[in-house]
Formats: sequence, C-alpha cells, structure tokens
Amino acid sequence: MRRYLEEKKSYVETILKRYLDELKYPEVIAEGMRYSVLNGGKRIRPILLLMVLELYDKDLNLGKSLAAAIEFIHSYSLVHDDLPALDNDDYRRGKLTTHKKYGEAEAILIGDSLLTHAFFIATKSVEGVSSEKLIKIISLIAEYSGIFGMIGGQMVDIESEGREVSYEKLKYIHKNKTGKLIKLSVEIGAILSEATDEEYSSLQSYAENIGLAFQIKDDILDIEGDFERIGKVVGSDLELKKTTYPSIFGLEKSKEILNQTLEDAKRSLRIFPKEKVKIFNELADYIGMREN
Repeated sequence: MRRYLEEKKSYVETILKRYLDELKYPEVIAEGMRYSVLNGGKRIRPILLLMVLELYDKDLNLGKSLAAAIEFIHSYSLVHDDLPALDNDDYRRGKLTTHKKYGEAEAILIGDSLLTHAFFIATKSVEGVSSEKLIKIISLIAEYSGIFGMIGGQMVDIESEGREVSYEKLKYIHKNKTGKLIKLSVEIGAILSEATDEEYSSLQSYAENIGLAFQIKDDILDIEGDFERIGKVVGSDLELKKTTYPSIFGLEKSKEILNQTLEDAKRSLRIFPKEKVKIFNELADYIGMREN
C-alpha cells in the first residue's frame, strides 16, 4: 500500500506543481500558495479520486485537474485552520505554518487564493467531461467545502471548544470538517466513471466511513503521537478543551470504534468483485495503522 500511495502521490504532486508554476504575481501569494500546497501531506483525497477512476478502468488524466482542485481546497482549509483566530498552530507537518512564515494577513489571502483558484483549475483540462457532469461536480465542490460541509463542521468545532458536546454533535463535526472532502473525492470519481446508483451509494458509504475513521485516528494520535511523526504539537485538542472520541469514550474504546468503522467501510464495497476493491481495503487498513 505504501508503494502505491507514493506512486500516486508523485503523480498528484507533478500536477500540483504544474498549476502552481503558472502563478507568478503577486509574489508573496504565489510563493505562499506553493509553500502551503507542497508542504508535505499524504494526498489521500486526490488519490481516492484516482482510485475510483482505476476501479472503472478510466484514464487518470480525466480527473487530474479536479484532483488538484481538491488538494488546493484542502490546503486552504489547513492554512485558515492554523490561524491565531482558530487553532493558533505554529507547525504543520513539521514546518512553520503559513501565517508564521508569511504573516497573518498574508496567510488569510493565501488561503482565499487557494480556495478560489481551485474552482478555476477545476474547469481546466476536462476533455471528455460533459458540461452536465462538470456543473454537477462544481456544485458538489461548493456544497461540500462550504456551509453544508467543511466550513459548517469547522464552525461547530470552534463553538464546541471548552465545553462538552454530545456524541451526535461530535459526529457532525467529523462528518463535515474532515469527512466531506474525502467523500467529495470519491463522489467526483464516481461521477466521472458513470457509476450506477447502487455503485455510487456503495462508494459514498465507503467514503463516509473512511472519513470518520481518519478523524478518529487523528484524535488518537493527538494523545499517542509525537511531534517527529505527526509534524505538529501533540495534545492540542486537550489544550483547546475539544471534545474528541477519546474524551468521550476513552482511548481503548476509541480504538475499537476506529476498527469497527474501518470494517464498515470495507463491507460497503461488497457489491464489487473483491479483487477490484483490494486497494480500497488496503487503504482502510493503512488509515488504521498510520502514525502521522
């Protein structure tokens, strides 16, 4: 799995660099966008899109601009998430956060530029994609990255700092703040691949469980991880008095929930031939075992 992820990560980063190299002025924005996007990262979201295309034996170039757009949006969310007004983090992936390197006002504009430029590149190099499909995809990007998705989850997460929240509200935060972009990647791949309604639903369920598992694992790593591996200060959730899976269920029960969620993700794909979804199951196992 690691070799597969590295190969696909290299493919995605080649695309990202090409789009970033087109940006020249203003220099601080162009440089900051490049720094924020290429500052490490696993590229799980765009890789998921590529995985779905491979599942249907589609040309990966069909989704290259959309894969880049998703990663731009993800990077923007991290730039803003790290700001003093939100999580106030100094390090991201072992390097200075964007506002620490370029300044707070600059980081806000860098994040804004990443978000808006994502919609620009989403419409580039989409030969073979009908206008009807593209409109559906653009609408989905706006929905899942905005108030009905990532931003909505982030807002409730901020409101919940320093207070106990219900399990239902915690699931809402995780489903939207982290899960929606993961779900977006899979759904775009399904749209491009012309998945049947049953297949689309199956892939949606897989993505929802993977997204939830990813965040549960992050909650666990905030307790068990270390700076060298995860690239940021451990214990920030505790410091901000955030409700997490370990704070509600304890560490061991959270691990059980994580494993159950990953098994649910695998079961979601039973309608596909086992060999065709082998890499999806391996990704689920990887998420459960990752150390960063």
